[in-house]
Amino acid sequence: MSFLRTVVNDSLLIHPPGFYIIGFETLRFVNLYFIFLAFVYVVTILFNILVIYVIAFNHSLHTPKFLAVGNLAVIDLILNTCIIPGMIKTFLVKDNFVPFNLCLVQMFVYYSFVTLESLGLAILAYDRLIAICFPLRQHSINTLRSMSCIVGLTWSYSLGTTAFCTSIITRLSFCNSVKVFSYFCDYAPVFRLACNDYTLQWSLSSVFSLLVLGGPLIFIILSYLSILVTVFSMKSLQSRVKALATCVEHLILVAIFYIPLLSIFMIGFHLRLINPDHRVLSLSLSSCIPPCINPIVYSLKTKEIKTGALALVRKIKISNNVSPTRPI
Repeated sequence: MSFLRTVVNDSLLIHPPGFYIIGFETLRFVNLYFIFLAFVYVVTILFNILVIYVIAFNHSLHTPKFLAVGNLAVIDLILNTCIIPGMIKTFLVKDNFVPFNLCLVQMFVYYSFVTLESLGLAILAYDRLIAICFPLRQHSINTLRSMSCIVGLTWSYSLGTTAFCTSIITRLSFCNSVKVFSYFCDYAPVFRLACNDYTLQWSLSSVFSLLVLGGPLIFIILSYLSILVTVFSMKSLQSRVKALATCVEHLILVAIFYIPLLSIFMIGFHLRLINPDHRVLSLSLSSCIPPCINPIVYSLKTKEIKTGALALVRKIKISNNVSPTRPI
């Protein structure tokens, strides 16, 4: 393989034409796993597009809450589109070469939307916090304009910080191995292949990981502590149950997203008790399953979206049953 040489600030940088993605080498029947992921991807596409369609074309759902729900559906759709087709191409079709620039693009898209996923869950917690703790001022605090600003800020933050972190990969030289042990062009496995100093990349990835996972999770925990204080100050048991019932689906999403990632991060990276292939398998599952489950657990359980989805299905059935009349 011929390496590309560029000169930056009087120093020679060596960039390879691309990387080879390797992983799952010791796992048996791994092809069945990727067939399962293909099914997960189809479910992700169908249900998230359904949620986006129902929210977009139902004007009664143009509210702050459903803006946050639609935002999460868009994030889920793009996140799994970034990962699953590439994994099927790499490991099922056995085409594991990724060009250098495409590797950077995949890295950027993946980490941008993982960050947005984490922040999207925090936005939903914010919506529940305002609805339960400030019910009389809910419509003045949580307006469509303010929610649009919050969503816009999270996208700007995620895309901006990830773009910077990805761009500094180009400051590294890759003069030895070009084999990335992961399920995609992952940030840490790539910069660890560099033959020059990658302290900056390692420091930024550590800080960024803590901010992406720790920051929103702490906000969600504090939000639910405030919600619990408010709920238990209610006099009516029925009101308490009704308020807590609106939070159950969101808590399930938070658990599905954060618990696997934090467990793998603590056990796999710090204690190093997980087999490398099992770690890659667990990380890929924790990345691909939440975007598939989110619309089923949260969005389609919501009364307004369920009603809109059923109306859409009935409309499609009626249009298929009614045959066009022929002119006499």
